[in-house]
Amino acid sequence: MEYVSTRNDSAKVKSAQAIAAGIAPDGGLYTPVSIPGIKDGDIGRFRAMPYRERAAEILRLFLDDFTKEELSGFAKAAYSDEKFDHPEIAPVKKLETGEYLLELFHGPTSAFKDMALQMLPHLMTASLKKTGQQREVCILVATSGDTGKAALEGFADVAGTRIIVFYPRDGVSPVQKLQMTTQKGKNVGVCAIEGNFDDAQTAVKSIFTDDGIRKRANGANLFFSSANSINWGRLAPQIVYYISVYCDLINKNEIKNGEKINVCVPTGNFGNILAAYFAREMGLPINRLICASNRNRVLTDFFQSSVYDTKREFYTTSSPSMDILISSNLERLLYYASGRDSGAVSALMQSLRKEGNYLIGGDIAARVEGLFEAGACDERGTRNTILSVYEESKYLCDTHTAVGISVYRDYRRKTGDETKTVIASTASPFKFCKSVLDALKVPTEGDGPELIAKLVEATGMDAPEPLKALFGLSERFMKSVPKEQIRDALFELLNL
Repeated sequence: MEYVSTRNDSAKVKSAQAIAAGIAPDGGLYTPVSIPGIKDGDIGRFRAMPYRERAAEILRLFLDDFTKEELSGFAKAAYSDEKFDHPEIAPVKKLETGEYLLELFHGPTSAFKDMALQMLPHLMTASLKKTGQQREVCILVATSGDTGKAALEGFADVAGTRIIVFYPRDGVSPVQKLQMTTQKGKNVGVCAIEGNFDDAQTAVKSIFTDDGIRKRANGANLFFSSANSINWGRLAPQIVYYISVYCDLINKNEIKNGEKINVCVPTGNFGNILAAYFAREMGLPINRLICASNRNRVLTDFFQSSVYDTKREFYTTSSPSMDILISSNLERLLYYASGRDSGAVSALMQSLRKEGNYLIGGDIAARVEGLFEAGACDERGTRNTILSVYEESKYLCDTHTAVGISVYRDYRRKTGDETKTVIASTASPFKFCKSVLDALKVPTEGDGPELIAKLVEATGMDAPEPLKALFGLSERFMKSVPKEQIRDALFELLNL
């Protein structure tokens, strides 16, 4: 299995090289030259396995410079009972109204990012050894809320690594912020920026291609990599849970092997739904991929018009992990939709950088349209969906999951498509207490972690232990800088 940059596919690397680097030298994203296939017989084998074994088997198809024993050990460590509070790791729940929710929030930070970021540190440290890298790696992370904490939790005190996280000061929930600013570990650093997620992501990505910064880091025996989904080692583990949920639906007699399903994913940076795309391309019987956006509907508009346009107003919403206008992982989809034309992708990314937009047409647009549906849900729709799902099914969902449910229901009403549908449930509702309580029409004061107890009282449901443990913790990282000073803040956090 070889990997190439989406912007220049002349140089091929192995998976360990792609994971260690995080991003290609030209600013493109490493992606597989070919996508491995699965067959009905493979699904039969996977059905009999627990999640950990499924993960090792599926990742082996993409990461063939890792041994089966290595991947099995990584999976056992990443998805241990001590880290995940549900024995199935990523269980599927059926609502009274027929939708299937793939719960991806049972890990140590109560968000779907744990599904990959508990695995990535193992893949990263092994990749460094395989590539003969002697320098210390600094993991740079831009986060819209959940990636930051999940990456911090995964890499805290991992030998040979440092991790620095930047988050939008006013663009995360109070619980998300507290999760990051109280993080323990000698090798971690956190800084707020006075800007949005796109500002942080753009600045972090530019660091990877800045020769001056790289030389300065090299002088300190340090190099940079990423834990965002631009890193293939972060994206690959997400493919696993889409194949896994298909196996679970068969085991629960909800579908038959070979029966097609739809998958609906609330997404901002496009990584989570891109993982479902890869599963489909591998042969998983997925009919439609439904992309759900919040009020920042840049992806919805793209799929409906073939124009990707970031020159629009940015909104801070109750689903902050989707408050994104520059969806990095869309670049990987464009690479495949263009027939693996890295020149075409490079031109589109250049247009995005210079003009703030690009237009796809012809065969690219036709291939994208043939795979994806898209819709958006505003703040009122989010609140109404949280309330209706709770009243109908006694199921408490978070704001992001509510966006997914709302968009799927709109799609079903519009098309009449009754194909059984899995909706990615991406976070615990207890990470967004005020928004959920407001939706349930429960009066609140403040917007801090004290509302966790209020939501427990209002619903009779128990909060995840890691979130309850936030009470009384002292914040370690209070620094906030203008977006123009991210690089200076990075040097200060690294003592460079």
